[in-house]
Amino acid sequence: MAIAPGVSSSTDPMPIEEEGSGIDAPGLNYFVFGLFFIFGGITSLNDVIIPKLKELFTLSWTEAMLVQFCFFAAYAIIGIPGAKLVKKLGYMRGAVAGLVTMMAGCLLFIPASQTATYGVFLFALFVLASGVVIVQVVANPLISLLGPAKTTHSRLTFAQAFNSFGTWVFPVVGASLILGSLAGISASELTGAELDAYRQEGSRVIWTTYLGLAIAIGIVAFVVWLFRNRLKGEKHEASEGLAGLDLLKRSRFGFGALCIFLYVGGEVAIGSVIINYLSEERVLGQPENVIAWMIGLYWGGAMVGRFIGSAALRVFSPGKILAFNAIGAILLILISTNTSGIVAAYTLLAVGLMNSIMFPTIFSLACEKLGPRAADGSGIINVAICGGAIVPLLYGVVADATGGDLAMAMIIPIICYAVIAGFGVFARKPA
Repeated sequence: MAIAPGVSSSTDPMPIEEEGSGIDAPGLNYFVFGLFFIFGGITSLNDVIIPKLKELFTLSWTEAMLVQFCFFAAYAIIGIPGAKLVKKLGYMRGAVAGLVTMMAGCLLFIPASQTATYGVFLFALFVLASGVVIVQVVANPLISLLGPAKTTHSRLTFAQAFNSFGTWVFPVVGASLILGSLAGISASELTGAELDAYRQEGSRVIWTTYLGLAIAIGIVAFVVWLFRNRLKGEKHEASEGLAGLDLLKRSRFGFGALCIFLYVGGEVAIGSVIINYLSEERVLGQPENVIAWMIGLYWGGAMVGRFIGSAALRVFSPGKILAFNAIGAILLILISTNTSGIVAAYTLLAVGLMNSIMFPTIFSLACEKLGPRAADGSGIINVAICGGAIVPLLYGVVADATGGDLAMAMIIPIICYAVIAGFGVFARKPA
């Protein structure tokens, strides 16, 4: 099998996946931080797109959640092939491949908007997500390897803080650009040619936003390509078939992969409805376009929590902190759904703070001691991120079944966090 430049075969000694060894790439941390920022921001834009598309196409909650389903289904479909691609091309070239795919997905929003067809929007989101998956397969194990093994949990959490910075910036800016036209007129009041014209105009705002993203991503891809040979000492273990599935037989890794599925699902489900939830009369009773900026508080809490968590994880057991945060998330949801006004609003927004350390901590706890199987493990973890497709869709089904009761449907993320708390207790000791 041909080996890409800078990538050794599985017969070479000291594979790169031995944490903290084999890499000679000063300053590469900053490059990885940038990747976390980009794919985090693009993912969180879905939370702005959902209320917009729901209004434009007069969708039910189940139909609206197809946005997250199509986006996160890419993790299930592309996760393992993405890991194989990265192992073949190497980390830097793999990052370029992912960025170019993301750019293509952004550009597909143009025909989606011109035809004002919901299905084409969903396809564009799937292509965009496919690129995000490949970039994540690169970023997660790479940041784990850029330093000593004893600080892996802290380092990955710090990198995830840049992911959260993206999830804070993108929806705040996106809300002002995309949701501004929600006021004044509703698609439910229009029919025929007027409805088609309204959808095309509303869609135009979306594609111009994603066109700007495509240009920015293209520039980043070009810069990464210029430095494609900078990573030295890169080695990967060859694998056949569905690489990494055998890792699920390890109880620690299998339990951790399940928790990634549930964590992403719970976080995305809440983020997807939070604008509509806050606009309910029981909570703030304000139009979506007025309070849309508040979604930045949800993702901003995750950002702040990750900077704090990166320090706390150097002192306390990662498993215990994970269990503490999961229980905290459950309590905040229960308070929010059983109160009203600003208490109900800000307690749900504060769940973002509890989410902060969950992904990096679950990832690093699950992947401890994988050694040369790190890329395979990252691929499987990325498959597990498809929880962002299944859990929000299930949330939408429950919300529709209860007459649109978004509070009642919060039982779904509560169950997710309960299982995560159990994993924290289970993995409180080193592997």
